[in-house]
Amino acid sequence: MARTLRILTQLMGWACVTIGLYHVALGNAAIPGAGSAGTTVDSWGRFMGASFVGYGLAWLWAARQRPIPARAVRWLAGVFLLGGMGRLLSLAMHGWPQWFQTALAVIELGLPPVFFWLADAEERILRSDVAAAPAGR
Repeated sequence: MARTLRILTQLMGWACVTIGLYHVALGNAAIPGAGSAGTTVDSWGRFMGASFVGYGLAWLWAARQRPIPARAVRWLAGVFLLGGMGRLLSLAMHGWPQWFQTALAVIELGLPPVFFWLADAEERILRSDVAAAPAGR
């Protein structure tokens, strides 16, 4: 489970950095159906893309720690879950978005419970190793 946590944490970080840079570079063109949304939405999208890069860097920071800090993983997964809940709120208020946005919502709602479950995998191993070590004098 610890290896799975490390791989997923790294993948999450790199995916968020890549997606964020894509949005910074392409603006409205990065959002299906938003090509003609105008300069305000373009500005907002590029800003949010940069924020997503920072979010991805936080995941990568967590992945580089030994052990991966469970608290950081839970917070980062909670933010991701909040994004998915925002999509549900949008769906309830405005209806179904473009299909890709729906697929993203499934990921944003389904992946956080996996991270919550795996969050302390490395810390548990460290605790068990410490508990199993003979007491030194």
